Amino acid sequence: MEGIKEVFHASFTTHVYPAHTHDAWTLMLLDTGAVRYELDRHEHGALVEGVTLLPPHVPHDGRSAFPTGFHKRVLYLDDSVLPAGLVGKAVDTPMLADPLLRQRVHQLHLALDEPLEASSRLALITERLAHHFAGTTPAVHADPTLADRVRQLLDASLPGGVTLNDAARELRTSPTHLVRAFSRRFGLPPHRYLTGRRVDLARGYLVEGRSAAEAAVLAGFHDQSHLTRHFRRVLGTSPGRFVR
Repeated sequence: MEGIKEVFHASFTTHVYPAHTHDAWTLMLLDTGAVRYELDRHEHGALVEGVTLLPPHVPHDGRSAFPTGFHKRVLYLDDSVLPAGLVGKAVDTPMLADPLLRQRVHQLHLALDEPLEASSRLALITERLAHHFAGTTPAVHADPTLADRVRQLLDASLPGGVTLNDAARELRTSPTHLVRAFSRRFGLPPHRYLTGRRVDLARGYLVEGRSAAEAAVLAGFHDQSHLTRHFRRVLGTSPGRFVR
């Protein structure tokens, strides 16, 4: 996925990471335990309630703080998703105690197989990280036509859809501004709107007598199981039961 180089989930009890570097921003959640590590020769800790961000090309090690070990979920982000000028501040304060940020990172892990949703969530996460370290708040933009233009673009992109960055470039706005404007106007984010439209398409194909597998592909889903998951979430039943 654009912006994410690698995803890594792991549990460790006795393993000790030697000092090493990454060519990416390391965005880490802990689900259990705690981690002690040195970053640029200074001691730090990672806790379950926090979000840890380690900058690229800065040496760090790592080990469990408790004998019971830890479970972590890590996203390695392209070094371009955050300004290089934030490296120093991330070295000084690598863990952020921000419940909303933690929830957003958790939701991103759950959405990695949904490109538009994942890119929307990543955009909001990187914006929040940047403002955390810069000590600023997101600017509010007033554009009463943007949400309607986003919806027209999404409708025109069916069934294949459009990436968040392509949509933002075409509409000459930022990805986060696009997501917020659409969500304020219509009460749901762009990815959920697009999924709902695809479910509507699939319903039509099913009514025509096409199989669920065929309807899934024609409506822009990866496969039948992908359609079934969203069909059940939106309509409360499976495609098969809907047809019957």
